[in-house]
Amino acid sequence: MDNQSVITSGGIEKIGLPDSFIKFKLNGEKYQIDRPIEEHTAGVQFIFEVLTTGEHAVLKDLKELGAVGHRMVHGGEKFNKSVLLTPEVMKAFAECNDLAPLHNPANIKGVNAVSALLPEIPQVGVFDTAFHQTMPDYAYMYALPYELYKEHGVRRYGFHGTSHRYVSQRVCEFLGIKAEDSRIITCHIGNGASIAAVKNGKCVDTSMGLTPLEGLMMGTRSGDIDAGAVTFLMDKLNLDTKGISNLLNKQSGLAGVSGGSSDFRDILKGISEGNDRARLAKEMYTYRIKKYIGQYAAAMGGVDVVLFTGGAGENQWEVREGATKGLEFMGIEVAPEKNHACRATEAIISKDGSRVTVCVIPTDEELMIALDTQALVK
Repeated sequence: MDNQSVITSGGIEKIGLPDSFIKFKLNGEKYQIDRPIEEHTAGVQFIFEVLTTGEHAVLKDLKELGAVGHRMVHGGEKFNKSVLLTPEVMKAFAECNDLAPLHNPANIKGVNAVSALLPEIPQVGVFDTAFHQTMPDYAYMYALPYELYKEHGVRRYGFHGTSHRYVSQRVCEFLGIKAEDSRIITCHIGNGASIAAVKNGKCVDTSMGLTPLEGLMMGTRSGDIDAGAVTFLMDKLNLDTKGISNLLNKQSGLAGVSGGSSDFRDILKGISEGNDRARLAKEMYTYRIKKYIGQYAAAMGGVDVVLFTGGAGENQWEVREGATKGLEFMGIEVAPEKNHACRATEAIISKDGSRVTVCVIPTDEELMIALDTQALVK
């Protein structure tokens, strides 16, 4: 942490399946070790084993570890910052399970797995929703009966908060401006995508809602849709709540419109081959990003910086071009040569003299988690 360098990075995939494996990077090389990993404790044990034994070891033993940081998805209104994970905190976090039934229980398994193997090590939770807790009530409330908010917590929470926090801070360092006197729109564009309005260093609005389904069109998620269309489809297709959730979360977005892949690279390939549904998917995708940029500029009374991050935001100049074309009236002027040349690196892609600075800032959620963990443990 002294120089924020990455010693090794990786992860386990297909946990609980017979073809599970760990993949990781070390000294610029990529490695994969296949092994059946039945559950999370065995997975964490496998990670610790790779870190400390054999030809890929980077630690003498686990005592060299000072702390463990966890990405925690949904903290509801209970957490507005990262915290040390105590039994009381874990109980409060578990109470948010109904808000994120797929993610929160898995997060808890990860914490418990580390506790089982290293019971004395301090652990820190960094919440996806925490950065958005500064939104004013008129931005996070839905126009539903107020009792549904008080009794069931139905409101906008937002996600990708760790990424939005990192890039909104990093762009100020990169440009040499003060966060306290800035209006920044952060566009985290990937298979999951969200946009945040960050005024004076604090989030004032974001596109995802009670769940990560709301907002932008994404790889397989529909994004914003008329609630009446949801009930209409449930009736027409005879779908229960799980069925409609599967349709909107896993069969829609780029994949649903194009009839193929959720990967933007495949969409671009389809366009080059004359696939009109791929063209439609791209235009819908970038049009919605553009609309949110306009909304959030209005919400903040203007905008100073628009930044792109995430897989597509960092790597696909076509996404950035489509999302900003036509916004010149707002002072957003992208330089085509700068935009085309930029790929996964910090860069200004707006024209010299553009009133609004347009940037690419690669995100680093892992560093943000590590920094929060270090600060809390110290």
